Amino acid sequence: MAAASKDGRRTAIVSGGLGVIGRNLVDHLSESGDWDIIALSRRGTDFESKARYVPIDLLDPVSSREVLAQFTTVDCIFHAAYQERKDPAEQVSANLGLLRNLVTGVAAASPGLSRVVHYEGAKYYGVHLGAFPTPAKESDARHMPPNFYYDQEDWLKEASQGQSWDYVVLRPDVVCGFAVGSPMSLVTVLAVYAAISKELGLPLKFPGTADCYTRLAQVTDAGQLAAASAWAIGNATGGEAYNVTNGDLFRWNQLWPALARMFDMEVGGVQTINLTEFMADKAPVWQRIVEKHGLRNIPYEKIAAWGFGDFVFRCDFDVISSMTKIRLAGFNDMVDSEAMFQRLFTGLRERRVIP
Repeated sequence: MAAASKDGRRTAIVSGGLGVIGRNLVDHLSESGDWDIIALSRRGTDFESKARYVPIDLLDPVSSREVLAQFTTVDCIFHAAYQERKDPAEQVSANLGLLRNLVTGVAAASPGLSRVVHYEGAKYYGVHLGAFPTPAKESDARHMPPNFYYDQEDWLKEASQGQSWDYVVLRPDVVCGFAVGSPMSLVTVLAVYAAISKELGLPLKFPGTADCYTRLAQVTDAGQLAAASAWAIGNATGGEAYNVTNGDLFRWNQLWPALARMFDMEVGGVQTINLTEFMADKAPVWQRIVEKHGLRNIPYEKIAAWGFGDFVFRCDFDVISSMTKIRLAGFNDMVDSEAMFQRLFTGLRERRVIP
């Protein structure tokens, strides 16, 4: 557990500081006024922040250690960095390297490091492989590896033995929040898909499978996860994992009409398409929308990750994580998912990301 300094402030490092998890966590910690925040990312920022954003390549153990050596008063690490790899073995190697280089580099420079908060997801339970036991519990058996979450968690368990720091694992699912260029942003996928459909004079049709349309689903508001992250520093038990979702469930066929109303569109039925393929040629349409509505000129290839939408909208089974463990431990926040989508779409409009 992190101890505050004499003036009550603590220092946190947030890796993946420009992603959906990291950027929203930085905002949450900044608002509290109790943290000095060092946000790590591979690319630079185009916005003002109370955090200090530092460019770093965490896959390079030598250069990353040189960068991290300057930070000598870090109390906590929030590890939200992630790199996608098509080959499972390469995905393990890359993401384990990110975590190992970060933690060892910070620990070497900051003797006061006391806690590492690490983020996983429902892939821990095998959602990417097909149906899994629900509601998923943190103690559920692992599936056949490889799974980079397993390697990361095993490394944290071993590396923390005898050290001054421990770790806590948080397992959200489909984190929803604002972050340009993130590979895991369902909110921008939905918003851009709706905007393009509307521009083409189409109703809002569900692009996934008919089975997925009726199944129980869940999401995690990035603000909910940020609140759980702050809670985890002083309240969670070290060495434990906790699921973190909004705490409610929905079916897409129940939510879809509400989403259509949010974009002032007619609601359509199910029309299963591969978003990666069907949206590949829509850059000219999106550019027309940008010019018509005076939106920020974000490159089309960075505005929405269609492959992630294909994954979410083809889950032909219930996706449910149990929130019992974290609630019994004292974190009882809940979020209404429909209201969350409305709020996040409003935020995208205010930022001139969507019309």
